[in-house]
Amino acid sequence: MASTEAAPPRLGSRRLVAGRGEYTGDLTLPHMAHVIFLRSPHAHARILRIDTKKAATTSGVILIATARELSAVCGPMHTVIENAPEHISPPQSPLAHDVARWQGEPVVAIVAETVFQAEDALEHVEIDWEPLPAVVDPVSAFEQSAALVHTSLGHNRAFDRTMGKANVEVELATGEVMVEDNFWFNRHTGVTLEPRAILADYDPIQNYLTVYQSSQVPHQMKDVFSRLLGIPEHHTRVICKDVGGGFGVKLHVYPDELATAALAKLLGRPIRFEARRSEAFLSDSHAREFVATARLAANADGTIVALDADLLCGAGAYSIYPRGSIGDSILAGMSLGAPYRVGAMCVRARVAYLNKAPTGSYRGVGLPIACVITETLIDKAAHRMGLDPVEFRRRSYHRAEDLPTKTSMGFKIESASLTASLDALTEQMDYGALRAKQKDLLASGRLLGIGVASFIEPTAPSALLYGPAGINISSQDTATVRVDASGMVHCSVGCMEIGQGTLTGIAQIVADAIGVPFDHVVVQAGDTNGPHGGGVWASRGLSISGEAAHKAARALRERLLQLAAALLQTTAESLDLCDSIVVTRADGSARMDLAELTKIAHFRQHLIPGGVAPSLIAEASFIPASYFVANGIQGCFLEIDRDTGVITLLKHWAVDDCGTVINSALVDGQVRGGIAQGIGAALTEHCFYDGGGQLLTGSLMDYGMPRADTVPDIEVGHLSTPQPGTAIGVKGAGEAGTIGASAAIWCAVNDALRPLGAQVNRMPFTPERILAAIDGRKVQAAKLY
Repeated sequence: MASTEAAPPRLGSRRLVAGRGEYTGDLTLPHMAHVIFLRSPHAHARILRIDTKKAATTSGVILIATARELSAVCGPMHTVIENAPEHISPPQSPLAHDVARWQGEPVVAIVAETVFQAEDALEHVEIDWEPLPAVVDPVSAFEQSAALVHTSLGHNRAFDRTMGKANVEVELATGEVMVEDNFWFNRHTGVTLEPRAILADYDPIQNYLTVYQSSQVPHQMKDVFSRLLGIPEHHTRVICKDVGGGFGVKLHVYPDELATAALAKLLGRPIRFEARRSEAFLSDSHAREFVATARLAANADGTIVALDADLLCGAGAYSIYPRGSIGDSILAGMSLGAPYRVGAMCVRARVAYLNKAPTGSYRGVGLPIACVITETLIDKAAHRMGLDPVEFRRRSYHRAEDLPTKTSMGFKIESASLTASLDALTEQMDYGALRAKQKDLLASGRLLGIGVASFIEPTAPSALLYGPAGINISSQDTATVRVDASGMVHCSVGCMEIGQGTLTGIAQIVADAIGVPFDHVVVQAGDTNGPHGGGVWASRGLSISGEAAHKAARALRERLLQLAAALLQTTAESLDLCDSIVVTRADGSARMDLAELTKIAHFRQHLIPGGVAPSLIAEASFIPASYFVANGIQGCFLEIDRDTGVITLLKHWAVDDCGTVINSALVDGQVRGGIAQGIGAALTEHCFYDGGGQLLTGSLMDYGMPRADTVPDIEVGHLSTPQPGTAIGVKGAGEAGTIGASAAIWCAVNDALRPLGAQVNRMPFTPERILAAIDGRKVQAAKLY
């Protein structure tokens, strides 16, 4: 495989820094119009009357549309998950019809020649509202007296499933210790550098829709636009040029983006929509709102006898299309206790509809929830038994000699480095010295905490994820590799690049597999007219597309050597290709430059003896048989100011095992970026709603993003346990940082507070909550959700 030494920089970085990126918001087309949306100011309200007469007469207005107008060209979104019969989901129209169910739901679309003209017209739209009670708390949503988000359902239940055993009370009673806790997790969102944007161009003559979109999943969106707008799939094309971040936010179908494409079909001209930051907080997908209780029974020899949990997830007003809003709860439940040898398990996972923005996939999808619950209970059990938390983890891990194995909830772990990762982390941290330092400083009144969090990361999901669900999302990626007349290699792949460097890694894989320099490879992605693929999510880019690219590149290399052998009157087995030069395998002597070979293949075919067909293109596909499972561990060292409650992160460590590391700089960047998001979740980020469903954190002035002075020095180490059954051995690393960070911080905070007999169990860990824990009181504050 490609060497990780002196790894090349990310492709396109200089172009982007120079301001020459091609983001969706930068694009213009002839006769392009703009759309903005009047959004509901209420969390829950009946629409009594919409009057657009005056707005329609303002300058530049082309069309003002409501749900009625769009229904003529666009069907509703209806999330159906065939293998989850417990999932209950009402249909959702692109614009609110009769009732608005969250603050920010689009109600009216105003299309004008310019954005400013559309904004002027919006001021003249009149709507009469009848406010309705809002449901904002997942616990109260299940009460009999709760108001209903959807009266047609008769309840607020989106999902209710028990996984594992039906009851583990007997097993819980057999452990030497039994610990339990309650957990509250804050709702937050992925704040992408580039907001959501779409430019839809419909040609009524050819019945052809071309969509430029800031999306992670072009082929998914092609399928959606084709089906819901009634346009043949071969007449639908989605192009994703540069995409400024995704984090899962850009996996989903949003009503305003679907409405934009519908308006393009209705008007027969290009329409562009770009969400402003204030709109993004109201309308982008949210995630991670959980209330949980969990119990763990364990023995001092490391046996975890039983684990029992009740997970209640607060979704939004709809189950987000097409993947649904239940993935957080399912993956959280299935991942509980995953790094450890757990006996009996029972997990109840419930999801409630709320009058809030819909929730969906966000970096880690449920795994940070599982990691926090598992690791805090592990710490609690270790302290109850008088054991060091690190030592108890060492005793409890899946043993290397037992792999492959399955977790109690069914995840198959083929290869992992759990104990080795722990050893590497404690060496990085100098764990013994750090504990001694903590003890010495505690004597002087300082509160320092050390937290450790292990996790597994299921990556590269197979067709078993969405296939049985009946959802048209590909788990297979295809790669096409060809060589042009100058000897340059061109690779097209079905995955995506959204800033994480996937295409750089693919270029390295292709260059290594064929035998050409890295800068002789050009990689293209993000166009549904190219190879089919699933896009970018679940750390799947290099693990799936990279494997497909490697297979195609090796096939092309063999064809090139066969062609060279015919010209040189020898055998392909006697030749090799190194640095774009055909050489004799035995001694490395140069025989022919690749550019000379490809020039003959393109223009001088009469020189080729024996009728060898000069095929200079190869295609291959790859799909995993199941999940790949990466693993990692993180450590946190922090200090709490007992007078102010302020937490200062002093150092953070991570050991990541994502299989083969193709480019260490890119992996380090992914791990550090993920940790920063986990830090934000633990300390500052929260989509705060008041009791009436009004979002109080609707701008970057209110929503607490991690900053340079929040994020400490992060030391990243690597282990490499290649994925069995693959050529390149890559597992994936995109979500690891986020999965472990909040749990390591949570454990460290409670470690610092333990000498005072205090603990916290609600994120984010604000100074107010820390002081309340120290004082042994409940936080007296406004009721926020």
